[in-house]
Amino acid sequence: MPEPAQEPWSGRAARKAFQVVEVTGPSMVPTLYHGDLLLVQRGAPVRPGDVVILRHPFQQDLLVVKRAAERRDGGWWVLGDNSYAGGDSTDYGTVPEELVLAKVRARYRPLRKDQRSVLGLLGWAVSAVRRVSPERSDSRRLRAR
Repeated sequence: MPEPAQEPWSGRAARKAFQVVEVTGPSMVPTLYHGDLLLVQRGAPVRPGDVVILRHPFQQDLLVVKRAAERRDGGWWVLGDNSYAGGDSTDYGTVPEELVLAKVRARYRPLRKDQRSVLGLLGWAVSAVRRVSPERSDSRRLRAR
């Protein structure tokens, strides 16, 4: 079950330019995985191909992470990178511009228990922090599904 948006997206905390969110669910695999942490920028201009955080059009207490595919009349057409997971504009249509909250700037993949060897640490160090590319690829934390 998806977790609802928490207070930091409203009031005084909503004015912060950068925030960290945690990914839950498989809709953005292989670009993002469950447990990845994202550095997001509120109010940044969105272009086609950008990964964004938005309020779900039908359940606005739920934050979701999707790729802004194209601008259409009335807002953005958003898609998950994992076409088998669903839960994007193919289900709920165009997302109004005001529901797009932030643009993802970077992804941080936390260290897993099986990466505690020297080789595992080296592999993690190479791939842990990465800018989220606008190209489609096969403090407080919030959850974005």
